[in-house]
Amino acid sequence: MTATPALSDPRPLVERAVAQVAALIGAVPAERLGDPTPCADFDVRALLGHLVAGAHDAAQLGETGTVKRSAPPADVADDGWGRAYGAALARLTAAWADDEKLERPVTVEWGTFPGSVYLASGVVLESVTHAWDLSQALGHPLPLDQELAGLVLGPAQRFLPAERRGDEVPFGPVRPAPEGADAYARLAAWLGREAA
Repeated sequence: MTATPALSDPRPLVERAVAQVAALIGAVPAERLGDPTPCADFDVRALLGHLVAGAHDAAQLGETGTVKRSAPPADVADDGWGRAYGAALARLTAAWADDEKLERPVTVEWGTFPGSVYLASGVVLESVTHAWDLSQALGHPLPLDQELAGLVLGPAQRFLPAERRGDEVPFGPVRPAPEGADAYARLAAWLGREAA
């Protein structure tokens, strides 16, 4: 995947995507932390841990160009997930503040890319996908940014084709999206979620 002119600096999209996730995290009541999510491996608490760890990993890539995957935090209080995610986002923002890092290569499991491509195809896509997961789990407490999902759907279809599933690709087979589905449901279906 190569950067398009519109995504040559994807940091504004990153900011929108993670702000949406942060708002959803702020809407999680403690009694819902054990609820299931559409991401079969995660209940709400595990999904929040994954999001915090992922933000730290993205920061590490901005800091060093490589990443040793972070474990989800084990010591976050039920009411502390917003603070934990906020701290990870502060690190992420600082790590990518230098414009030169957008062109510097970073290495992840699926290849080596310019930083801008990683931010757009990794951080934004991950944040938008898990925003839908969290929203579904919580019963849609906040409206989702439809434009964000529309912007990542095409790249997701190119970068994660239907035949590239299983093994190191943590998505199930493509599912049909319901007729008239919005961009989030189409993205979720493409990534193997049941988007009824």
